Amino acid sequence: VFIAQSRASGSHRDVEDEELTRIFVMIPKFYTEEDLREKFKMYGDIEYCSIIKNKSTGESKGLGYVRYLKPSQAARAIEECDRSYRAILAEPKNKSSESFDQDYFSNNVRQDPRGNMLPFCGQPECCIFEKTEGRIQESISRRLSVVSRLPFIQEQLFALFDLVPGLEYCDVQRDPHTNSGYAVIQYSTAASAIYARYKLHGFEYPPGNRLTVIFLEDGSDSSE
Repeated sequence: VFIAQSRASGSHRDVEDEELTRIFVMIPKFYTEEDLREKFKMYGDIEYCSIIKNKSTGESKGLGYVRYLKPSQAARAIEECDRSYRAILAEPKNKSSESFDQDYFSNNVRQDPRGNMLPFCGQPECCIFEKTEGRIQESISRRLSVVSRLPFIQEQLFALFDLVPGLEYCDVQRDPHTNSGYAVIQYSTAASAIYARYKLHGFEYPPGNRLTVIFLEDGSDSSE
């Protein structure tokens, strides 16, 4: 959110902008693109809305994209929209975003008999590792270590990692000798931690300072 707001006045429309202006949301299957626009227009100027549909039947998959004109508007939508939409930043189109984003939601959400959408963690690692260059050779857990050469601000780091649903806590620490930043992040599910690592490892925060995000042992059964 902090980075998005600092870029709000930018005018160029490159891939880097797309990473901060397009959000991916879960919606009721009866929603039309106009319904989607109506629900999210309060957060800013929308460039376009699209709904993902089954290629065979033409029916909605209950997933959609909203692209705003400014990163600050997309950040506001993620922060303020109803949690049932499970809004996240979408992958750029040139990174096979549609298949990745759909896999993330299909592996983290199930529908109960009443029609409510519930978080669900089922084989979470499959949706990410097969789309990266080689598998990550570390133990998977719900807990992450975040290291930076610059110190963290608790509120800003919490807001950054809270973009991924399921954040339980963010503990920021500082090395008095090096003034570098160190934090421990924990999510409610391994799927959320995997997704956060995928999105934020190497992310520049603040701009020019790359984050190092790795898994920490949390005492759970890694095979599970």
